[in-house]
Amino acid sequence: MVHRLLEKYTLIITEKPDAASRIATALDAKGKAEKVVENGVPYYLAKREGNIVVVPALGHLYTVASQKKGYPVFDYQWVPRYIAERGASRIRAWIKVIANLAEHADEFVDACDYDIEGSIIGYTILKYACGSKEKTAQRMKYSTLTKEELERVFAARLPHLDFALIEAGLTRHEVDWLYGINLSRALTTAAKNYSGKYATLSSGRVQGPVLRFLVAREKSIRCFVPTPYWRIKAEVEVNGVVFEADYAKKVVETKAEAEAVIDACKGKAGVIEKVATKEFKQTPPLPFDLGSLQSETYRVFRYSPMRTSAVAQRLYLDALISYPRTSSQKLPPVIGYQAILRGIGRNEEYKKLASELLAKPVLKPVEGMKEDPAHPAIYPTGNLPDRELNRAERNIWDIVARRFMAAFGEPAMWQSVTATLTIDGNLFHLNGKQILAEGWRHFYEPYVQSESKPLPRIQEGQKVTVRKVILEARFTNPPSRYNPASLLRKMEAEEIGTKATRAGIIQTLYDRKYIRGEKIVVTDVGFEVIDVLKKYCPTVISVELTRALEERMNNIQQGQETKENMLQLTVKLLEPVIKQLKENEQAIGARLSQAIQKAVLEDRILGACPICKSGKLVVFHSKKTGKRFVGCTNYSAGVCKTAFPLPQKGLVKPAGKVCSYCGWPAVHVWLKGKRPWNLCLNPKCPMKERTGEKN
Repeated sequence: MVHRLLEKYTLIITEKPDAASRIATALDAKGKAEKVVENGVPYYLAKREGNIVVVPALGHLYTVASQKKGYPVFDYQWVPRYIAERGASRIRAWIKVIANLAEHADEFVDACDYDIEGSIIGYTILKYACGSKEKTAQRMKYSTLTKEELERVFAARLPHLDFALIEAGLTRHEVDWLYGINLSRALTTAAKNYSGKYATLSSGRVQGPVLRFLVAREKSIRCFVPTPYWRIKAEVEVNGVVFEADYAKKVVETKAEAEAVIDACKGKAGVIEKVATKEFKQTPPLPFDLGSLQSETYRVFRYSPMRTSAVAQRLYLDALISYPRTSSQKLPPVIGYQAILRGIGRNEEYKKLASELLAKPVLKPVEGMKEDPAHPAIYPTGNLPDRELNRAERNIWDIVARRFMAAFGEPAMWQSVTATLTIDGNLFHLNGKQILAEGWRHFYEPYVQSESKPLPRIQEGQKVTVRKVILEARFTNPPSRYNPASLLRKMEAEEIGTKATRAGIIQTLYDRKYIRGEKIVVTDVGFEVIDVLKKYCPTVISVELTRALEERMNNIQQGQETKENMLQLTVKLLEPVIKQLKENEQAIGARLSQAIQKAVLEDRILGACPICKSGKLVVFHSKKTGKRFVGCTNYSAGVCKTAFPLPQKGLVKPAGKVCSYCGWPAVHVWLKGKRPWNLCLNPKCPMKERTGEKN
């Protein structure tokens, strides 16, 4: 036991084991903290003008729970997670070790991440595991896990916890728990009581409104009626180079008008009437906050917001980047621009770029308007990896480093050229642009978007050869589907959810099978959940109400609102909602159960039967052997005996497309340790005969 080794010590509590290791090593006078493992729980012994013990949590050790089954539920308490959650049994040992360490400590320091979640983690541990030490504990506030910053913030630790932040966080947790537990139990219970089958359904204070505007977008897409229009382009030759010129009227509404232009231009030459040249600046992109990092990594790498958040957290714990869950677009001088550039300049890939910036007389980054009181924008620490990074880690570390350097770059200079030409009196435009000075783009090179499209030197009055005039028939497009990144931006714009919770809420919608696909499609279950809530309790899916609650909870930090008021308001809002759901449980259960049943069947349907043409190919399980296979839905009627084997291991899902070689339905197969592949169901597929492989 540690108290036998040390007389008195300062107990530092961190959010994760990796953070504990780094903090202990940084604070130990010799840089060699001793690791102790007790009942599977690691902690670290260090010496620095006294004895230090650093013990980690595993994220939240305590959660909100109630002993009451069913709903409504308005009484609750904070309890250890092992009491409230299945699969959290190891939390018991964690709390016991922390409690034992607390008994013999004479000082307590909360070194969990400095945000709402981290503050709650530290507060609940100090209050419940350490025996009400939250009032006397000190606070370490840091944005990176570098040795220099950890030494500095330990020496200048705050005298007490940020109780306003904690109060706001506790309120948010409890309000969201009240919404989530009551709405989720109401929906799940209704479906189970009607069908006798259990299916996890959920809604929440933020989840409901997010699903609502996904449903609204889905309806507008499905109801969209395309309108035809025409576009006209001229293929012209300028100084021996062929370009496409756009007709001045971008949208031609009738085919007759479009054909009249085509007929007028046939066989005619073009004349350059006017050449307009303009130079403009392109300012550097703003430093990353979490939302913009998630959007950019989705654009460049197609990483989901959840994946980006997880990888960025890993890089933060490795002291490679600053704290990622920030809403700031500011890079204050206190972070040490030159030291960071010298640090990343030790990487051969960044050496020349960093040297260019270090040679500047003044380093001043571009910054956005958004601020975060706890942390600056995301930036590289200047440390280099002490282990081999995987591809996702390398990619995100690289884009953070390059974005940081780009922030100090000069604006890029562009020149745009618009040449107006006439063909038999019809106006067309030739557009080009070229880069004059790369500026910041030089630092952000792999990830820049716009490219140069220069035009040759053109003079007014110059004649050009018209090779052909092209008529394109088009249709107006429906609203675009959300993807995970654009949905996250929508949540930010609507000011619902927090930077730490938005990605998780989107993932929950996928997990509940309310939505599917990278280009998000709302499922029948998602539609039904929103229709039910809209009919019986529209307030719980109101974006406006959710935003208003967000604002009031944020006001707790400024002392303009109280936790007690917010909880009373929440109960007042939920009581009539739950009453409505209770009174209509049978009707709600019927609608939800039918949607779930339909979704389950759709999950199993692979496509039309290519043999009988009238049935559907579905995944079945043999009653005798338990093996899965594909069969036709007309089998039971004696109409079609089509059946095909399937791989017995792994996950099999409809591929959503037919085989490109034979036109039969295909399935997508996932096997652990192997790359997913598409498998054509046709045993005589020519692709299989040609290659002998799965396709």
